[in-house]
Amino acid sequence: MDGCGEGRWAGWGEPGRAMALPEPLRPLRVLPPSRLSPAAEAGLAKAVGAEHVRTDTASRARHSAGKSTPDLVRQRAGQAPDAPDAVVFPGSHDEVSAVLATCTEHRVAVVPFGGGTSVVGGLSGGPGPAVTLDLRRLDRLLAVDPVSRTATFQAGVRAPEADRLLAEHGFTLGHLPQSYEYATIGGFAATRSSGQASAGYGRFDDMVVGLTVATPAGDLTVGRAPASAAGPDLRQLFLGSEGTLGVITSVTVRVRPRSAGMRYAAWCFATFEAGLAAVRQLAQDGPLPAVVRLSDGYETALTAPGVDGCLLVTGGEGEPVVPGGTPLGPEPGEAWAAGRFAAPYLRDALLDAGAFAETLETAGFWSALPGLYAATRGALLDALAPQPRIVLCHVSHVYETGASLYYTVLCPLGEDTLDRWAEAKARAGDAILDNGGTISHHHGVGTAHRDRYVREVGPLAVDPLRAVKSTVDPAGILNPGVLLP
Repeated sequence: MDGCGEGRWAGWGEPGRAMALPEPLRPLRVLPPSRLSPAAEAGLAKAVGAEHVRTDTASRARHSAGKSTPDLVRQRAGQAPDAPDAVVFPGSHDEVSAVLATCTEHRVAVVPFGGGTSVVGGLSGGPGPAVTLDLRRLDRLLAVDPVSRTATFQAGVRAPEADRLLAEHGFTLGHLPQSYEYATIGGFAATRSSGQASAGYGRFDDMVVGLTVATPAGDLTVGRAPASAAGPDLRQLFLGSEGTLGVITSVTVRVRPRSAGMRYAAWCFATFEAGLAAVRQLAQDGPLPAVVRLSDGYETALTAPGVDGCLLVTGGEGEPVVPGGTPLGPEPGEAWAAGRFAAPYLRDALLDAGAFAETLETAGFWSALPGLYAATRGALLDALAPQPRIVLCHVSHVYETGASLYYTVLCPLGEDTLDRWAEAKARAGDAILDNGGTISHHHGVGTAHRDRYVREVGPLAVDPLRAVKSTVDPAGILNPGVLLP
């Protein structure tokens, strides 16, 4: 497994790219010994080879959480409460199935792990014995169909590698989320990811043609045609299932020819409402660029201080026409594009300096968006008062019928910050549901939004998912506590 890269402990990405602020070292509290029985550990070793089963402290700690700011705060305090008892690295679909069989036999929870970038508590194994199933060895491009414009990847392929492999065939995926550098194809599918060019390329679930899934009850391959009326679309059961119904081992996706390059432009609007109206017109009447990002006045003031108003950045192949905006030329858009994957590194530097920065997101119909924006922002500000706090927002995913809202919150980091943030997030979640929004547009449910997920869809909607889970995972070993309460 040399060269796979473990990433930075208690931070984002590669250590060499961290912001140049001092990072004090804090000791990791000693993890308790692995709770796996000798028989379970022997079964895992038989399934994948003993060299691909790790029980050392470093491996377990690095797989103990995702990359939310609360995750990092706890890690920096030496805490790893959800550390698995072992980390297992399967190299094939059959090895994944063998691991599931072993864990079912010994009642060991299984947490699928791609890039480890969850920000909603999606990597918690529950209170009992658990193993993390790290899919990094499933790293191959299995097939390209240039006639149909599809490609099949194993689930552990990271997004940059997927694009590199596709480029050899003249194609691109066009999926560019904030987690692009580290997230994986399987993770994109399991969480219904949405990228920064979603207006042009679609959400990841729009790109998925087919899936191969290993479950404790057997294997499933879904999606044999571009469209089908042969019953409900079973792909939708696993897209967004967050590892609770099965382990996605390969994904067939729609691909696009590589473009000559993205051309960026920027506009200024006097108010956020005016910017929303212009973006809605683009989404409904066209032409819609691939990248559309509208910042409110607070985010614009912090990230583009030379712009007086609300900044709109677009990116695409043509020359967009944006109604009602003051053109600013390409420079603001090019600057945004150059640093669009740097925000997590800045978040880590802010933590080093004693500041807490975290995000949450939602989406709503155009008619509800102004009220949703104001109510969610107000809930965050009120919940974090009276301490100094900043709430920023932008729109970065647009549809004919509505758009997403992505909030960034900054406040001082103190002893009670995690409790205060949990309360702020709860109040924001209530405001979102009270004002016609969804509790997640693209981050997923995890454990963070689990209770409000039930409130959003209703108890009756959750019952069929529980019934499916009892069929494909009768022992309940797959990511317990995530998504389904």
